[in-house]
Amino acid sequence: MRKFILWDHDGVLVDTEYWFFKSNQRALSEAGIALNKNTYRQFMIEGKSCWDLASDIGMSVSDIEHHRNNREVYYQEYLVSEDIEIPGVLDALEILSKTHRMAIVTTSKRCHFDLIHKNRSIVPFMEFIITREDYALSKPNPEPYLLGLKMLGAKAQSTLIVEDSQRGLQSAIAAGIDCAIVDNQFTRNHDFTGAKYRLKSLNELAPLLNH
Repeated sequence: MRKFILWDHDGVLVDTEYWFFKSNQRALSEAGIALNKNTYRQFMIEGKSCWDLASDIGMSVSDIEHHRNNREVYYQEYLVSEDIEIPGVLDALEILSKTHRMAIVTTSKRCHFDLIHKNRSIVPFMEFIITREDYALSKPNPEPYLLGLKMLGAKAQSTLIVEDSQRGLQSAIAAGIDCAIVDNQFTRNHDFTGAKYRLKSLNELAPLLNH
């Protein structure tokens, strides 16, 4: 029986995927570069940066940094002004915390994560948080989840990862850990071949694991 859960964050516990896209789109448009959802989603699947579009047209490193800094400002604006709650998350975590040890493994920067959770009640359910600053190679590389497994002191076969993206699933598979995919409108077109479970919402997870 699985006793450990490693949670992805964006799109699983908070509904931020769309707003990170919008912040990138807005900043790139100011640089004269059009970014549409399909291109962004493909970059997301491949674990690439949409800022490669700026490099490809020969934009200087300093100009790219300027516009990326603007992206940071816009994203933080969205995080505090838009509704990023996912219904049922706290109920699911409360139930699962009684039977499972849990942690978050995210590609979010620590500053974004801390802003998101300034007035939320998700973090107390977790033993620890791994953010982008804590590892060298990001998803779809297995390093983030292997680090999570090590910090939990858990075996792969007794752990489940909960994700919403193709690159997250690929990271889980590469780490040798089963993965449940929860539906998210922004990543719905990703290829989830190899997922152990497909969930419409997180309220399906506790009955699945605790039966």
